[in-house]
Amino acid sequence: MHIRSVCMRDCYDTCFMKVIVEDGIIKTIRPDPENPITDGFLCARGVADSSRVYRNRVMYPHVNIGSKPKGNFMIVSWDNALGIIIRKFKEVLENYGSEGVLHLEYAGNMDLITWYFPQRFWNVIGAAKTDYSICSRSGHEGISLHYGLSYGVLPDELISMKLIILWGFNAAVSAPHLWMQLLRAKRDGCKVVVVDPRRSETAMQSDLWIPIKPGTDVWLGYGMARTLIEGDLIDKDFIERYTFGYELFVNEVMKYELENISEITGVSKELIIKFAEIYSHIKPSTIMIGLGVQKSVNGGETARILSLLPALVGQHRGFYYSNSRGFYVNVGYLTGEDLLLNKVRVVSQVALAEHILKGEFKFIYIYNMNPLLTLPGQKYLREGLLRNDVFVVTHTPHWNETCIFSDVVLPAPTYLEKTCITLPYSHNYVRISERAVEPLGESRDEVWVVKELAKRLNIECGLIYEDPWDALRKVLEGAVEGSFEELLSGKTLKLKYRPRDEYQTPTGKIEFYSTTAYKKNLNPLPKPVMKSLDNGRFTLLNTASPLYTHTQFWEVYGDPRPEVHVNPDDAEELTIKEGDIVEICSEDGCVELLARIDGSLLRKTLWVQRQIKDINGKSLNTIVPVETQLVGGGPIFNSVKVKIRSR
Repeated sequence: MHIRSVCMRDCYDTCFMKVIVEDGIIKTIRPDPENPITDGFLCARGVADSSRVYRNRVMYPHVNIGSKPKGNFMIVSWDNALGIIIRKFKEVLENYGSEGVLHLEYAGNMDLITWYFPQRFWNVIGAAKTDYSICSRSGHEGISLHYGLSYGVLPDELISMKLIILWGFNAAVSAPHLWMQLLRAKRDGCKVVVVDPRRSETAMQSDLWIPIKPGTDVWLGYGMARTLIEGDLIDKDFIERYTFGYELFVNEVMKYELENISEITGVSKELIIKFAEIYSHIKPSTIMIGLGVQKSVNGGETARILSLLPALVGQHRGFYYSNSRGFYVNVGYLTGEDLLLNKVRVVSQVALAEHILKGEFKFIYIYNMNPLLTLPGQKYLREGLLRNDVFVVTHTPHWNETCIFSDVVLPAPTYLEKTCITLPYSHNYVRISERAVEPLGESRDEVWVVKELAKRLNIECGLIYEDPWDALRKVLEGAVEGSFEELLSGKTLKLKYRPRDEYQTPTGKIEFYSTTAYKKNLNPLPKPVMKSLDNGRFTLLNTASPLYTHTQFWEVYGDPRPEVHVNPDDAEELTIKEGDIVEICSEDGCVELLARIDGSLLRKTLWVQRQIKDINGKSLNTIVPVETQLVGGGPIFNSVKVKIRSR
């Protein structure tokens, strides 16, 4: 039997798939050609889902009757587990109020019902929540300061491009189906330029690689802008008609001398000029802004300056970052935020460890996320969750690090065990994902659990009890090119997409000088954070792997190797050899990793795979600070300054 499915991973591609089921068991998963962007092949993760669904599963409710994090879990009934949760819940609400409760979730499953609808319960009771800043928010907010919303070029349009710039975007690994679109364009003569501190898999296949020192992208963006303006390589008519604040932007641009930019970025003046001239002369083009490039001290500011370059050469939203804000889908209705008058406390997701360590939350409910590996400040987060006055519930399909810091662990189904709909954040093709197999063990979905909690708390708010599919109808009807019934029947539809020449700013134009930023007391023009860029230390970069989505698929491919990649000249200077155990220390702590000598890196730059643990099982994020960016509150994963030495 073939089941039509859609991958629910936190990934650009959102692949359509066919799940092959025999006797109620998933045998294999194949690509589905109905989606023109993702047809033809599946990545290693998509293929592995056929086995991961059966590995390392939480099959029954468990209560921790030992001491955390070396607890002894005992299987209990759902009734008993919910009873324990409700007793603790009522105690916290009575003694600390709703602000003593925190719900913590993210994008482990991108299904609209799984992620968003359960938030209605937590919003109704007034629980605290995070600002969801751990991944892409700084880039979204930075671009939105100048454009109103952060959407740009659709993947369908990539094949018609003559120039594609991948800025901090290793698409060959992190977005293989978008990369296929680029390769198709490349076969038709499209030029590909990569800006990256590392000669990545994508850079190796490019026509031009711009090696740049980590964290200096804002300066290079200004160097591009200055070259375009001084060389009269701009589209004056476009600027006059569609932009605001150009003269103020020019005044700022002229503060950046190319010689100084070259010294800061490590990119020669000649290469900056060549890069700008290529960008001016070859059209249509797009700048693909990687999520990784905005996870740095200058991340939001980088997204700002890069998004403005297309306006100089006369292109409407000539960039790609993430297209989720280009769809007409009201997620606020699904979460209930648009329907409730009560204001809840919002805390930084990046700096959450500090809040938990201080004991600000007494009841923490976690689902759709594995924060005990993915959040910065792991030392503080773990200490906080081990407080005697903190009660933790985790609802998850698979056993993970977060479970052992929990008092109650509840079994959840995977996306292959329920019917789902997700919104892609690159292309705009949408289709229902049908349940492939029945939920394993006693797995219960996220909506069922919060409704049960609401019933036991005697909450009568109808918002919680609305059929989630009725809610989906309300947010998707009119947002797709077709009817909701067609979507339910299995038909592939397109999400309606906002025009690229529409700007949701106060002036209705692309704002070189952001009036919104001015009102928020932010810099109206992109401005790099003037921090020491080396100070004798190394910059630690971390990026995606083709085998894992964050901490998912360790059940299939094993724990990622605890390796750090080191430039050969740096290794020689420090007498580090291949395979040596090296200690890497930031101001927040140290980890021990195995050295890999890697000629693809610039000097004073280290690279590791995202979310790894060291040789002692310590999380890499132990050495990542809880520092946040000014724009969007995002993390600084790729600006961590470290020292390295042989152990």
